[in-house]
Amino acid sequence: MTLHTDPGSGRGGTARLTIGAAMDSLVRGGLPLHFSAYDGSSAGPPDAPVGMQLHNERGLAYLMTAPGDLGMVRAYVRGDLSLSGVHPGDPYDALVLLKDHTKFRVPAPSEVVNIARSLGLSHLRPPAPPPQEHLPRWRRAMEGLRHSMTRDAEVISHHYDVSNRFYELVLGPSMAYTCALYEAPDLTLEEAQAAKFDLVCRKLDLRPGQRLLDVGCGWGTMVRHAAREHGVRALGVTLSLEQAQWATEAIDREGLGHLAEVRHLDYRDVSESGFDAVSSIGLTEHIGVRNYPAYFRHLRDRLKPGGRLLNHSITRRHNRRQETGHFIDRYVFPDGELIGSGTIIGAAQDQDLEVQHSENLRLHYAATLRDWNRNLVEHWDECVAEVGEGTARVWGLYIAGSRVGFERDEVELHQVLATRNHDDGRSDFPMRPDW
Repeated sequence: MTLHTDPGSGRGGTARLTIGAAMDSLVRGGLPLHFSAYDGSSAGPPDAPVGMQLHNERGLAYLMTAPGDLGMVRAYVRGDLSLSGVHPGDPYDALVLLKDHTKFRVPAPSEVVNIARSLGLSHLRPPAPPPQEHLPRWRRAMEGLRHSMTRDAEVISHHYDVSNRFYELVLGPSMAYTCALYEAPDLTLEEAQAAKFDLVCRKLDLRPGQRLLDVGCGWGTMVRHAAREHGVRALGVTLSLEQAQWATEAIDREGLGHLAEVRHLDYRDVSESGFDAVSSIGLTEHIGVRNYPAYFRHLRDRLKPGGRLLNHSITRRHNRRQETGHFIDRYVFPDGELIGSGTIIGAAQDQDLEVQHSENLRLHYAATLRDWNRNLVEHWDECVAEVGEGTARVWGLYIAGSRVGFERDEVELHQVLATRNHDDGRSDFPMRPDW
């Protein structure tokens, strides 16, 4: 690997670094991919299968003013930084390479000064973030209490009210934005999503004539599946207006209006009770750990005695509090919070719910994400036309990065099944699971 430097000198005779040399100097063991910059410099093996290109000064300013993943994401989303050897709809191979072989070191203060002078002090003025970036946590805190109804509605809209057509292209006909169930490795995404919803229905022991509440129902896939396949009268609620409108139209198209309904509503505003079952598929990530007691108490109060609750959510491998990274928080799930399944189970138990079963579907989510990336690649041009290249890049990066996280057991997916028991302790649950 060649270390490129400008023959000119900085103060005190220090060699002036090119962009490539500066990048190379900050990575322990050298870059695993080929990096090239607009100043003609480069770093890393020239024959590497994956390359990274820095195209302009704005991209350099992003890297210098937000070191780490946030600066790289900003430059990448803007198009100031690009990857070769991978498709922007599925940069999985590049992310694996970077994760496994890129270890940045903390430079000494004198190195920081030399790098800044070499690359230009003018690049220390941060450019405006891409329009896809949400406000930082401290700004959001000034504009509303975290997980208040108003702020939750705003951040849900930021993520889900992108474009229903875009979601159709990426998620496929099921419109299921949650982990699928690959009971066989050769299942299609649609088959795996249908298998997931049927597993939920069987865990809830749904039967014709029963009442189901599905909180955070998305585009109403669970509601429609339960009504169509199990004859259940199902109510779904979502904070996303676009989801609610799409789901209502789908219910009408399928002739399920006599059994299924989706409302644009916060789950906390559901006043009906006496449901035979409650499903929560992908909502817990949004509500905040401190709100778990109120969340499980509210869902318990919606159930009749003997009713079942199925909580399906992304979890951490541990039960320690940990903030999400800058990329996820600013571009994907503002205010999202994850914790281990033990905390979820404990919170449910503390609200008088008896936990009957817990299951980890981590690798199933990795396979789901793989298939979403495939859909994004296949429909890339239409996705870009629908939401713009910057947003499409965010999704390619987010889905592929999440896949790596599930494969490496950095995050997991747990289904927790619980019952609201009768006053005398009866749960109406069988001696052994019957699904």
